[in-house]
Amino acid sequence: MLEANSLTKIYSGFTALSDLSLQVNEGEIYCLLGANGAGKSTTINLFLNFIEADSGTAYVNGLNVSEKPVESKKHITYIPENLSLYKNLSGLENLAFFCGLSGMKLDDAALRETLTAAGLQPDAADKKAGQYSKGMRQKVGIALAMARNTKVLLLDEPTSGLDPAASNEFAELLRKMRDQGAAVLMATHDLFRAKETGNKIGIMSNGKLVEEQPTSSLTHQQLERLYLSHLAN
Repeated sequence: MLEANSLTKIYSGFTALSDLSLQVNEGEIYCLLGANGAGKSTTINLFLNFIEADSGTAYVNGLNVSEKPVESKKHITYIPENLSLYKNLSGLENLAFFCGLSGMKLDDAALRETLTAAGLQPDAADKKAGQYSKGMRQKVGIALAMARNTKVLLLDEPTSGLDPAASNEFAELLRKMRDQGAAVLMATHDLFRAKETGNKIGIMSNGKLVEEQPTSSLTHQQLERLYLSHLAN
């Protein structure tokens, strides 16, 4: 569902990403780990076609994102570190609006059912989004992915700032999406969540993918040691 072939991105002589190749399949959560500036967000922005690669190609569901920018985005739901909602609209109204932008018109009952399935408490659907915690906003993002039957989730530090309970809830929602066949690429600093949630981890350093492992092959301690060893380089 996601494929990077030798992606390189250079900003004013600084190589933000160097010859990156990776794949994320259906029903898989791939966690990208690395320090700030390692190239995680650049990778996600290239898949979104928010920026252009200097060389290499990014594909979403077989579509070259540079050649098919609109069509490729139809397969994606993007949840950034701080998901922005319209503060004066309720969670229900936000979901209806964003579904409408995707060409979908769901009735009130379907919208409420989707928000509940995404973990939002039923009485929160009618509250103004300006009153929402970060975890509640993220659930609206997951609800949008569910409503659109999204095949690809791109997540940039989605659990940053969440308390442990909210982080656990978000991870469970991701596993639900994965089990329904979604391909998830998540940039994160959270080693514990990567190990518990991901099927595969990739460690980035200085714009390069320096390690790739199935999470099943590593204990929490081994992952921590591996991560720190690359961080020191």
